[in-house]
Amino acid sequence: METLYPLPGCRVGRVPSGSSEALVLGVRMEGTGARCPSCQTPSTSVHGSDVRRPADLPAAGQAVQLELRVRRFICRNPECSRRTFAERPMWLLSYRARRTRRLAAAQRAVAITAGAETEARLLKPLAMPTSPDTLRRLIRSARLPPPSPARVLGIDDWALRKGRTYGSILVDLDAHRVRDVLPDRSTPTVSAWLRHHPGVEVIARDRSTEYARAAVLGAPEAQQVADRWHLLLNGRQMMERWMTGAHPRLRALPAVSNGDAPPARRHTRFSRTHAEARAREESRSQRVAAYEAVRRHLAGEPLLRISRTLGLARGTVRKYAAAEAFPERAARVPGPSILDPYLKYLTRRHAAGCENACSLWREIRAQGFRGTSWQVHRWLQMRRTVPPRSGARSYPGGNWWSEGMPPDALASPKQLAWLCVKRPAERTSTEAATLARIEQDEEASRVVALTRRFCELVRSRGVSRSARPTRSCRPFEAWLGKARGCGVRAVETFAEGLEQDGDAVRAALTSPWSNAQAEGQITKLELLKRQMYGRASFDLLRRRVLLTV
Repeated sequence: METLYPLPGCRVGRVPSGSSEALVLGVRMEGTGARCPSCQTPSTSVHGSDVRRPADLPAAGQAVQLELRVRRFICRNPECSRRTFAERPMWLLSYRARRTRRLAAAQRAVAITAGAETEARLLKPLAMPTSPDTLRRLIRSARLPPPSPARVLGIDDWALRKGRTYGSILVDLDAHRVRDVLPDRSTPTVSAWLRHHPGVEVIARDRSTEYARAAVLGAPEAQQVADRWHLLLNGRQMMERWMTGAHPRLRALPAVSNGDAPPARRHTRFSRTHAEARAREESRSQRVAAYEAVRRHLAGEPLLRISRTLGLARGTVRKYAAAEAFPERAARVPGPSILDPYLKYLTRRHAAGCENACSLWREIRAQGFRGTSWQVHRWLQMRRTVPPRSGARSYPGGNWWSEGMPPDALASPKQLAWLCVKRPAERTSTEAATLARIEQDEEASRVVALTRRFCELVRSRGVSRSARPTRSCRPFEAWLGKARGCGVRAVETFAEGLEQDGDAVRAALTSPWSNAQAEGQITKLELLKRQMYGRASFDLLRRRVLLTV
């Protein structure tokens, strides 16, 4: 029995017949005596015995309960204040514990990985039942890993409550593990942590000014490295801000053919009800009124004050302030439809004079169409030349289906910004034609060229620890000079921000370090946070992050 079910410091005496749900083992301590915990005097004089019934690891799918007989000895030291004492199975059981050490370790390991609430449901079929509160106590009693000095540190923020409360995560980029989790992302908190943990030589961070100031105050000798992904993100955001203001002008440019015949598909949505059309017009009227109000307040007032006065988001105020005209919403191109493979057939039958929707539906259904007749009705109602025998008598004209995009359709500012930062080899012919269309504008051509060049510098950096920064950053310095004198306010502001954070940006172009590891650790942290259902405190979340390997 000791071979199949070893018990350190104990011996199985008997196996009484227990219930079908639990196996009861009679256990006694090995040895003939014990030492007094107060005076350390050995004694073999047995005074009596007690029985303790702690839970242990399951065996053969059954819960195990020990009947541990603990002897009480008489202390033979007349000067000791303790008259009797009980022997203690220290290797098996903690003082006054109701579960063995190994059972507690197993429950704690699962709780750290799965969470208290989830593990409480999981452990019951595994024959190790306990309550979520007990599991939370086990996590809090776990010993945190000893702190080790970090030479290269990655700092990033994570959302405790998205849009409201944010914390900071610090990752040892050399050891690939989380060093600590902080309750906020303020400069005093991060700088205090850096002062209490000296030895940091490199700090990889995003473009946050809070983290930049914290690094200067807490670790002034450390080299700061801006994250390259955030540099590309900032470049795209700059491009999007400029595109938002220039979009009405760019939309008037003629389309450029890409030489390929696009597949037949919808380029607009199906017609909507009168109520939906009225709601769309009312929404547009409200946006136009907000745009005009922002333009009226622009004379001498900062954007933050305008945002508070009008009750608009700062991003909305910034977008309206930069727009040359009211920024219309870009038409969204619907995704693929199950009707797309049958468009050519439907167009040919309609040209032949067939305007019976049910008849067309039955024909394409015989070809494999799995949709309803209503989809064919909606397609046909925009093409009717005569009213049907029943139903509505008037139909708006216009061809809602065509062999491609209409000449006046232009992607949204966000989509255009993504096209500008996208690698040229990854662009399709349609995307290349879209960029060629907007580059017909002289200012747009300059902005797109500068953005494209900046992305090339970030992607094709010279990663070499021995390279001299001044030599490897000469292309960046040249780009910075062109951007500062390009005459476009959005690009000039972006270049000024890069120059203010110049040392970190130049280090990003010459150093191999980045914040990619921190982003991966944040993904794990968010998973652990969601497993806790928002019921636990920050301290418990921090312990789970630090204890999870």
